[in-house]
Amino acid sequence: MTIKIYTRYIAIIISSVLLCVGCSEDTIDAQGLGAIEGKVVAAGTNEPLANVKITTNPSSSTVFTDAEGVYRISDVSSGEYSLTAQKDGLLAQFESVTVVADGTVEVVVEMSPETAANKAPQINGLLVPEEGAIDQPIELTLTWSAEDPEDDTLTYTVTLKNDRNTTVELFENIADTTYTVSELLYGTKYFWQVTATDGINTPVNSTIATFQTIAPPNNRIFYTRAVADNSVIYSSDETGQNEIRLTALDKNSFRPRKSPTTQRIAFLQLVGTKVHLFTMNTDGAQLQQITTNVPVVGFNLGEIDYAWSDNGAKLWFPNQDTLYSINADGSGLQQVYKTTNGKLISSVAVNDALGIIALKTNNLQGYEVEVFTITTAGQMQDMILSGVKGAAGGVHLSIDGSQLVYTHDISGFENAAYRQLDTHMFLYTFSEQRTVDMSIEKPMGTNDTEARFSPNQAMLIYTHAVNDGVAAPSIQIIPIANLADRTQLIDNAMMADWK
Repeated sequence: MTIKIYTRYIAIIISSVLLCVGCSEDTIDAQGLGAIEGKVVAAGTNEPLANVKITTNPSSSTVFTDAEGVYRISDVSSGEYSLTAQKDGLLAQFESVTVVADGTVEVVVEMSPETAANKAPQINGLLVPEEGAIDQPIELTLTWSAEDPEDDTLTYTVTLKNDRNTTVELFENIADTTYTVSELLYGTKYFWQVTATDGINTPVNSTIATFQTIAPPNNRIFYTRAVADNSVIYSSDETGQNEIRLTALDKNSFRPRKSPTTQRIAFLQLVGTKVHLFTMNTDGAQLQQITTNVPVVGFNLGEIDYAWSDNGAKLWFPNQDTLYSINADGSGLQQVYKTTNGKLISSVAVNDALGIIALKTNNLQGYEVEVFTITTAGQMQDMILSGVKGAAGGVHLSIDGSQLVYTHDISGFENAAYRQLDTHMFLYTFSEQRTVDMSIEKPMGTNDTEARFSPNQAMLIYTHAVNDGVAAPSIQIIPIANLADRTQLIDNAMMADWK
């Protein structure tokens, strides 16, 4: 065989091989490739999931879902595959897929959070106080039992309601299974519930349990204290102890006055831009607004005072230059007296058994004061103070109507801010028409204001403060027979009433 013949045979063989290779590639392209496409969504909500990694086993292309959760893998050889969807924070999801030549298989994948298998916590019980417990203190530590199957960190919320009002108190982000609640209402049934959360599952609620607080102490002194931006009313016993908060911290309430007959506390409260009369029980319960159409109005709301009738059936209050009376249930509003010189009424005291009403009036700036009495029919009786300079106030009648106490700034100082420099208490005896200075032992640079008789008429209770207008006032008492025996009773308080 010659070299030419070998050469020709080799060329034929190479051509045949190339032809066969070309035939094999055409067959795969036409018959062996398909595609996988679909969408990845959140389990339960069907919200599209973007940037989910999609792979197959056996391996093909790796793709990611678009903003609409859509993906597509092209040119996948026909056969059986396991499709995998992966994204941080989600459980990997596997789907079986059969790819056929020249076909597109659609696979929708639902993905769940990695915590989907996590179990919820459980609250085993509310332990302290026991269900239905009575005579519980107004500061109380609540205790419960809870656990989590995976030992996840739990936080708790305590919900507290009561049978006296619609207030719902929430104490949140509690890390322990105990929580101390304070300033509970006396004599009140409470309902409490604990909610536990592991930050993964839906929060779990306990059952609802109840307890009853102790009855209130027999406090006889009522007063006002500034708390944040509001005035709040409190009570205490006659030693200044066992303090109880009676009005809400988010309400501006002041000037409490107790009716010994009905055991109701009257007070002033800001409603919008106006001040109205309210009443409540001595423990703050059964709140009732008394005035509606005619508010309490004067030159300075911090100086305005009003009075109960002896039997607790009426309240007497000023509105500018007019004195009104209103029944304790809010009915029967009547005009009683109107000043004849246009001056404003600021203080009212009443002894209706004797038919006496004591008033303090002043001009728009609070000066040109007059303290006098009228009959319940509005007829002028005694002029006690007039023609003096400086502020005055604190008008209160003794139980028998024989004496009246009031205050007056003897410095005669007057300015636009109504600042007082040297205010003294004065005791006026009607039968003798005699006035006695009750503040002769008062320290210099201080004021004695808002004076009132004690229940036995042997002492005066009053507000004492440094005259700079900055230092917190206090409530003091002083025996009428011993003016040197001044006793500090309650710190950071004013507008006292002792019944």
